[in-house]
Amino acid sequence: MSEKSSENSEMSEVAFASEMLKSAIAPAAISSHIGERIRAAAVTLRWSQSRTKDIWYADPRVSIKPRELRQIEEITGVRYGREELANIDALISRADALLVDESPRGGSPILAALRALVGAVDRAGARF
Repeated sequence: MSEKSSENSEMSEVAFASEMLKSAIAPAAISSHIGERIRAAAVTLRWSQSRTKDIWYADPRVSIKPRELRQIEEITGVRYGREELANIDALISRADALLVDESPRGGSPILAALRALVGAVDRAGARF
């Protein structure tokens, strides 16, 4: 991986972490004062206030450690992009294959695609 590509990846992860701090870990509902929200996030994550502030403002001089990213994911229930993208791509491929398949084994291809989608959502534990 090139240094430039590595920097973009780190920035993306820091930006993700910053957004999760602001929207899920210490949302505006906690307080209208940014300092109080940063303190609340620091307490929740058990990070120092200065580390939390650096991530909050997505300071370009810092990078997020993998364990910190996992901690944010666990607390917020949000997974960072690649795993989700791979799952969605697999679902789309399966739905495409079912729509192209014209065998009479289980009704129309559209119904088979819907069954696959419902099964995938059920396995993922999504709630509506």
